[in-house]
Amino acid sequence: MTNMKCISIDLDGTLLNSQHEISVENVKALNELKDSGHCLILNTGRAYADVIKLKAVQNMEIPIFCINGSVLYSETREMLYEATLTVSTYKSIFAILKELGVGILVYTNYGGFPSTLPPLHGKSKQELDTLFQEFNYDEILEKDNLKIYKLIALVHPEQIEMIAEVKAALAGKFDISIASSFPNNVEITSNEAHKGKALLRYQKMLNLSFDEIIAFGDGGNDLAQFEVATTSVAMGNAPVHVQQKADIITKTNDEDGFAYAVRELLQLMNTEEQRSILKN
Repeated sequence: MTNMKCISIDLDGTLLNSQHEISVENVKALNELKDSGHCLILNTGRAYADVIKLKAVQNMEIPIFCINGSVLYSETREMLYEATLTVSTYKSIFAILKELGVGILVYTNYGGFPSTLPPLHGKSKQELDTLFQEFNYDEILEKDNLKIYKLIALVHPEQIEMIAEVKAALAGKFDISIASSFPNNVEITSNEAHKGKALLRYQKMLNLSFDEIIAFGDGGNDLAQFEVATTSVAMGNAPVHVQQKADIITKTNDEDGFAYAVRELLQLMNTEEQRSILKN
């Protein structure tokens, strides 16, 4: 296909609004882009099960890159690739995080333990402390053919200074990728897992040639896709350091910033008809 653009889109804080939904405007923009023959990819830190829960996603045939590029699914939901952490690396990192006293989430081929991140949004400090303290992490390692995709170190927003400690404690010790999807977490994956590497890997595996890669994001883990993008778009709600690395800054995720960028800033769909719809 000539002039094929790849549009790589983060979910939380980007395509999803504060209610963790894809707005009607954004769904419309996605469908129009797909109809124009562009390659759309959801590129998220979420686990597959937390992506598939989204109604709008269930109705779309679109590749899904999960857990920061650890697990890649084709548009027909076939697993194309997975990058895992070895059990010994996991144990070493787990011990460091335990020592630091942070909350720990473990993403595996059996799901997330004691949970994945999306269901924890809005939980109180006490609820989270109880969850992490009462969970028996040893049972994870008893599972057959266990695959560990990601660890998340999570702190309460008022303990944000601990994030720097976590990063310092892990720096240079392991063959891992470290990124933050939110300011109060550190996501730890295999060094092969990376939102940017995932885009290049997909292009190679499917023998595609993208003229352009346009990446949308709002978090520290999106800088990895900004690195390989020809155009990077940060959301209006993204932290300053993420915005500084982007080529374009759009409106926030609660103002349909994705759809706005696609139509107004990038003009990927700029027919007269659409212009008049937007003006009304």
